[in-house]
Amino acid sequence: MSQPLKDVVRIMADERPRRIRYSYSAGPVRSKFLLSLRDQQKILGTRCPACGRVYVPARSSCPQCFENIEEWIEVSHEGILESYTIVYKSEPIHIADTPFALGIIKLDGADTGIVHRLGEIDFKKIRIGMRVRAVFNEERKGDIRDIKYFKLVRSKRNKK
Repeated sequence: MSQPLKDVVRIMADERPRRIRYSYSAGPVRSKFLLSLRDQQKILGTRCPACGRVYVPARSSCPQCFENIEEWIEVSHEGILESYTIVYKSEPIHIADTPFALGIIKLDGADTGIVHRLGEIDFKKIRIGMRVRAVFNEERKGDIRDIKYFKLVRSKRNKK
């Protein structure tokens, strides 16, 4: 029979950072979404034939109805900021210097939000419900970062 160890401190959590490089196929639906960003500066979503939800980024199946989705919808470059966070801690994976802001934006014509960086915005003035617009990079590569960031749309509502 084993004896209990004496003077042992139990570890409740342990941080072990790992850097793993990998690549994966975007697949036909994500590829069409990304190529539309790159080649046409259009943001596409897909609409579920059963419930009518429009997903952005585009999806091949509806997580609500489990239906296959084949209908493509162009959505607006503008939408509403539904949530946000300001990132202060730098990580090797970040493509922007800290601090920077990330938001969940529900684009006009979509039923879901897209997570993306917010730019040209004073952090003290960021508000849920403000209208934002996509700003595209001049040089695009077929990547979600072809949208450089979302910036504030100047309007009476956003001047609050």
